[in-house]
Parts: sequence; structure tokens; C-alpha cells
Amino acid sequence: MSSLEVQQAYSSLAQRYIDLLGSLDTVHPDDLQLIERHLGHLSGPVLDLGCGPGHLSGFLHSSGCRVTGIDLVPEFIAHARRTYPDVPFEVGSLTDLARPEEPVSGVLTWYSLIHLRPGQLDGALIGIRRLLAPGGALVVGFFEGPVREPFEHRVTTAYRWPVDELADRLASAGFVEVERSQRPQEGERRPHAVLAARALRRHR
Repeated sequence: MSSLEVQQAYSSLAQRYIDLLGSLDTVHPDDLQLIERHLGHLSGPVLDLGCGPGHLSGFLHSSGCRVTGIDLVPEFIAHARRTYPDVPFEVGSLTDLARPEEPVSGVLTWYSLIHLRPGQLDGALIGIRRLLAPGGALVVGFFEGPVREPFEHRVTTAYRWPVDELADRLASAGFVEVERSQRPQEGERRPHAVLAARALRRHR
């Protein structure tokens, strides 16, 4: 989907999304520990790409990160700025990011790649790799499934990915996997996975 289509879909449901998913109570404790383990200790800048209402940006800030939250949806950014006034937030697209003045030490993409078509994903991952300093950390949260396929997400079409296939895409973009986590469906929560990776020093 185009960035504009995703932005419009989320803007139309922004307050409902904030009410349902805009707090740390909706994030599994194991996921918070994994995010903190890979990103919370970094001394350089960290980007939360597709930060939504900003709750994970706030979490990383509380861990000592110099984090900036970036999201397509102006309503999410307005909420995040009110709720976490000490964290910088910007409206922007993860598929069209300007190279920062300082190499980035870490990137979080928590369910923010799920609306990219398979043909769009590789370019997005390569773009993220270019932002990162060598050895920089990337944490990706996504919907897991036995085959790559689209499904009707409550906001707009999203994709499930087999963990091994997404790991292969990361490797092709210049990353090496360092940790993975998977959880089966729990009630209405779909099967979930996280991949943590490091940027290789020299991208092929």
C-alpha cells in the first residue's frame, strides 16, 4: 500500500487505536525486555519508526535512550507529543527518511513494516540499514505465519511473514540476526514474532 493510503486509514481510526493499543499495558513483558535488551543501553541516537501513539518511544526514553519517534499519522504524533513531552517526535515515512546528521545506533520497527507489500519491504530494510552505524541494532516486531500472505487487518491490509523468510530478507539487506522470539496465537492476538539484528560493517 502507499504511505498515503496507510496514513489515511490510521488517521480515520486514530483515537480508537490510541485507546486500544496506545499503552505499555498492551505490550507483552517479554517483548519489552527484548526491546530494552537490544536498544535500551545504546548511547547513540535511536529511531522508533512507525512509533504510533509513542508508548514504546516513551519506554525507550525511560531506559536512557536518545530516541526519536517518527510516524506517518499526525494524530499519533500530536498525542505522543502531549503524552511524552521530553521525547522528540516527527511526522514522517519510514520509506522516505532523510539521512540523519549522526549515524543511528538503533532502530525499532514495531509492527510498522506490516503494511508494506513484499516488493516494498526489501527497499525499506535497505533504507534502514543505510541509517544505521556499523553494528547498529534493529528490532522488528511483526505478525508471524507459516506462509507469507496478506490478511484483513482491522485498519488496512497487512502481511504475515514466516520468521525464516523475514530473517533472510534482513540478511539480504545487510543485517545479521542475533535473536528471535515467537509466540502463538493468544485469544484474539495473532501469532507474533520479533527479530533482533545487527547491521553488518560492510553491506554486500
